[in-house]
Amino acid sequence: MKPKVLVTGGTGYIGSHTMLDLLENGCDVVCIDSCINSDTSCLEAIRQLSGVEVPFYQADLCDLGASERVFRDHPDISGVIHFAALKAVGESVEKPLLYFRNNVDSLINILDLSLRYGVKAFIFSSSCTVYGDVQKSPVDENTPWQEAASPYGRTKQIGEQIIRDTLQHTSMKSILLRYFNPAGAHPSGKMGESPINPPQNLVPVITETAIGKRESMTVFGTDYPTRDGSCIRDYIHVCDLAHAHTLALKHVFADRQLSQTEVFNLGIGNGLTVLEIIEAFQKQTGVSLSYTLGDRRAGDVMAIYSDHTKASKVLGWEPKMDINDIVSSAWTWEKNRSTAGGK
Repeated sequence: MKPKVLVTGGTGYIGSHTMLDLLENGCDVVCIDSCINSDTSCLEAIRQLSGVEVPFYQADLCDLGASERVFRDHPDISGVIHFAALKAVGESVEKPLLYFRNNVDSLINILDLSLRYGVKAFIFSSSCTVYGDVQKSPVDENTPWQEAASPYGRTKQIGEQIIRDTLQHTSMKSILLRYFNPAGAHPSGKMGESPINPPQNLVPVITETAIGKRESMTVFGTDYPTRDGSCIRDYIHVCDLAHAHTLALKHVFADRQLSQTEVFNLGIGNGLTVLEIIEAFQKQTGVSLSYTLGDRRAGDVMAIYSDHTKASKVLGWEPKMDINDIVSSAWTWEKNRSTAGGK
């Protein structure tokens, strides 16, 4: 029988690409999302690309009763991939309680339900922000955590610890996947990053500026001790990232996981500055960007990029796409959604 996987936050950017990857790799998928920062248009794109209509539940995971309906309707769920969370670093600095309430409460509820209904595998959408403002890169899974640079990062630190503590004496196994700046879009041009609220991530800000939705964009910080004064980040194509979730589930389902909870970094492993990303976009697309140089933004760390050796050795995962694939696919998606009347 096909394993049935519940994807929380499934209509979001990473969740939607992961659902498609799961379907392409022999899984059945169920989706739950509150749609506070996404819409259900991706479900039609998934249907077109996979031929499958994914069962969808609109509910807030902070509402335990509403969330339990999914498990009552699908008691055979064997895996959960938990994406549902608020994720804007800057907003979390301005509204910390909103982030603690949403990200922590929703995690507690989905863990509670997963244990009650006998889920075997729990995959958590974590982040490189758990490492804090590290002193050197690349970072591996054993790099000591520093103080979180934002409330968002703190919710991921707390979330990882909640999972470890909760699963310690249970039969459920978990994998914590620490992302390094997902970007890009599906090669079909039918799916990409399309949040309801204005995006704060660099690549969609670039594409929205390039297409004219924004008059200009700001590079936050030009006085960091880096190659050109701007922040350094590790960008990973969203399709590479999505496939890692499928591999993580298969790892647990095949009983290859040796410990209750395992951690993996997911990034290309090559740090690029904000200005280098802008230059890569302009070179790849031939579009000139209007941008200004501004002050540092609260919650940003100077530089962080990954060592993903463990994911390669244990999960058999390797990123296949580079920054050129990221910016070109993101640009194709931006043009397609703008032509179709997307915001």
